[in-house]
Amino acid sequence: MFDFIRTHQRLMQFVLLLFIFPSFVFFGLEGYTRLSDAGNAVAKVGGNSITQQELDAAQREQMERFRQMFGAQFDPKMLDTPEAKQEILEGLIAQRVVAAEAAKSRLSVSDQTLQQNILAMQGLTGPDGKFDVERYKSALAAQGMTPAMFEAQLRRDLTLQQVGGAIQGTAFAPKSVANRLSDLSDQEREVQELVFKASDFASQVKVTDEMLKAYYEKNGAQFEIPEQVKAEYVVLNSDTVAAQISVNDADIKSYYEQNAKRFVEEEQRRASHILIKAEKGASASDKAAAKEKAEKLLAQLRKNPADFAKLAKENSQDPGSAERGGDLDFFSKGMMVPPFEEAAFKLKQGEISDVVQSDFGFHIIQVTGIKPGSAKSLDAVKGQIAGEIKKQLAGKKFSEMAEQFTNMVYEQSDSLKPVADKLGLKIETAAGLTRKPSPSAAPNAPFNHPKFLGVLFSDDAIKNKRNTEAVEVAPSTLVAGRVLEYKPVTKRPFEEVQSTVRERVIQIEAANLARKAGEEKLAALKSGGEAAGFSDAKTVSRVKNQGVRPEALGAIMKADTTKLPSYVSVELPGQGYALYRVNKVNQPANVDTARRQAEQQQIAGALAQLESHAYLEALKKKAKVEILSKPGKPADGASNEGK
Repeated sequence: MFDFIRTHQRLMQFVLLLFIFPSFVFFGLEGYTRLSDAGNAVAKVGGNSITQQELDAAQREQMERFRQMFGAQFDPKMLDTPEAKQEILEGLIAQRVVAAEAAKSRLSVSDQTLQQNILAMQGLTGPDGKFDVERYKSALAAQGMTPAMFEAQLRRDLTLQQVGGAIQGTAFAPKSVANRLSDLSDQEREVQELVFKASDFASQVKVTDEMLKAYYEKNGAQFEIPEQVKAEYVVLNSDTVAAQISVNDADIKSYYEQNAKRFVEEEQRRASHILIKAEKGASASDKAAAKEKAEKLLAQLRKNPADFAKLAKENSQDPGSAERGGDLDFFSKGMMVPPFEEAAFKLKQGEISDVVQSDFGFHIIQVTGIKPGSAKSLDAVKGQIAGEIKKQLAGKKFSEMAEQFTNMVYEQSDSLKPVADKLGLKIETAAGLTRKPSPSAAPNAPFNHPKFLGVLFSDDAIKNKRNTEAVEVAPSTLVAGRVLEYKPVTKRPFEEVQSTVRERVIQIEAANLARKAGEEKLAALKSGGEAAGFSDAKTVSRVKNQGVRPEALGAIMKADTTKLPSYVSVELPGQGYALYRVNKVNQPANVDTARRQAEQQQIAGALAQLESHAYLEALKKKAKVEILSKPGKPADGASNEGK
């Protein structure tokens, strides 16, 4: 069912990458001349470069997102492949071309939409169910962001989603096609099963010494002890580089002054409101009626201000705040529509506004709290600034040291000591390494990475004991090694593995006997023989397998049913051989309407992804996209326009 969606997952992942790929925000250091560095361009979009530094940062950001999503189950190696890096680069390119199209189309996101998206985020409400501004700020601070930075990023992301949404919204799945696929999914077949278990034939197997030795010789690789090496290695990573960087007070002060707006706590106000709706396109009479109702409520409040919460619950047409007595919690400038914001920031605490008109209708506003704005002192943010500067400088310095590292391990290939001494690195040792990563090694151990093991087991490294080339095993992490000892592949003696060989020969021969018996039974059934030995009948479908093995279910549902009963045979790896007798084919009268609707949406979603992919390719061609180098390889000026 829906094989296209399952078999085109890479395409689906790529298109999803476009529309949910996080925005990578770089901030704070634009005016700091020590840190300016365009980097090496890996691609160009409309003449603007995407640098290797941006690609590395994007990979780190994506890795951190996956780590938060999957926890200990996340394997960083998933993103450390040429294919993964290429997809991340394609994501950055997609962002650029879609952003350009959004700007050209003058798409924007209103303050109200932005606020609604923030208020709808999970995990930001307090025990009372209200939006917790402090929790919101803390969550952002943990990511090194301020509310202003996050809101700017969210506004940009929502704008980009408008471009994708406009294309995806045009997809349509014909109901007749969806119904046909759902009919096939719902179709039921009554079947009986006859299994020839390999274990039942084991006693009939006659094993000879010649059979054992023949299996041992033919399958010698099963009994090999893999080649092993003991090696020394050095690692250059961002942590090593950062440890060698110091930041002085002058740097910190310069950064603070150039980014003063980042360290200002804006004034915030808490307000409650009563909304009488009158949409922008409402008739004059409807607007007049809404305004009249709002003015009557205001007159009541002038007499009894303490009734504000009561009247809001009874009359406000804002479902998000009415049940809370109109409370909107704290907000800063830029979070509300302009007429509402202007009125709220003019009121004193406890004051009630006149009737205020916005695109949503008529508001009565009461300010219930004020948090004055204030600037954080240099001392208060000194540590934060030092960390940010250090991180940026480390990124630049890593590029310089990476070049030295790469050159030195190649040029002085008989020892790792020169590069370790020059760059302040430690030489480590690892033994028992094989060509394949060991599952028992520490997570993310650089010596256990397949790329490093690949160069470590090269002929030059093993035979000549030369340094390997420097390989990238993680973002901003290079490793080079040198073989100290090498043990070639050895084969365990026949006498040592004879019992294992015997077990495997018996299993194979027993499975052969089971298959032979099954084939003979099938031939007899097709010739009109008696259908004895089958299990009780059961009804199966593609969505209800009733305990039938997956490999068998596929054969059953594909069986030719033009003439019943119909027979199919299936090999069951490691178990034996099975026959299935299809007696009836039914199309249920009662269908799962909800599931069918979901399946139709799934088909429409697949079509939408295809249309989005085609649209993206058109945008890339229009923007004259050039990929200057494959991710992880130096740019050589080659271009691939429109790719």
